Amino acid sequence: MILHLALLSQSPALLYLFIFVLAAFIGFEVITKVPATLHTPLMSGSNAISGIVLVGAILVAGQDETTFGTLLGLLGVFFATINVVGGFVVTDRMLRMFKKDKRSEKGGGA
Repeated sequence: MILHLALLSQSPALLYLFIFVLAAFIGFEVITKVPATLHTPLMSGSNAISGIVLVGAILVAGQDETTFGTLLGLLGVFFATINVVGGFVVTDRMLRMFKKDKRSEKGGGA
């Protein structure tokens, strides 16, 4: 185990790839275990996290270190924006399903 960590510390790219694969695996395992009733609250939390990712992507894109970093930051801004907007649209649509219809309340009186 220690030998593997020493190898990962020698190559930052390999370490980042390891962290990415680990995060993807853990994220998939957690998401598949969430019941449907908790989807809306978790979606709201996910939107907040995506907003943080969006800020980070803007910061990366704004640095003039390398062209590759700038392009990667712009790609992050693009995908994080899609995720935030799509998440709010889905959350709003789900919350509208639980609102009472005012027309049915007026017409249902005795």
